[in-house]
Amino acid sequence: MRVAVISDTHMPVNIRKFPEDFLEKLKGVDMIIHAGDLIELSVLDELNKIAPTKAVTGNMDSHKARKALPEKLILELGGFKIGVIHGLGHPDKILEYVMERFKDEKLDCIIYGHSHNPKIETIEGTIYFNPGSMTDKVFAPYNSYGILEIDDKLTPKIVRL
Repeated sequence: MRVAVISDTHMPVNIRKFPEDFLEKLKGVDMIIHAGDLIELSVLDELNKIAPTKAVTGNMDSHKARKALPEKLILELGGFKIGVIHGLGHPDKILEYVMERFKDEKLDCIIYGHSHNPKIETIEGTIYFNPGSMTDKVFAPYNSYGILEIDDKLTPKIVRL
């Protein structure tokens, strides 16, 4: 299974629509996970045209998006338990926030956003995966998204744009 992982698209504030070359790169994925700050729910309409999309709300999302989306999700994909949350607070403290929100869960991977800074790290057997932002480089060296390959193991990758 191949899952596209995106966060902090900030649409239509930072960009009006997804670049065609980005959408082309997503073709063939089995699922898309959006870790919040999509801003408007119409973003999910576009992503669902490519693959089934799961999303959580972020701190910048519209009132309508906040009402429609959960704060966090736990998905079971390919026999693995994957948590999804946006995050909150200063980028230097984001990992602490994410860990606290899932402290009572045994997860194989936690996908999060908010900081715009792409990162993959494993702590006590759990993969923490931030795909970065494809539209904003605040606190980040480059724009990016992620791919999570799921077979007999989880393999997260950061894709620079």
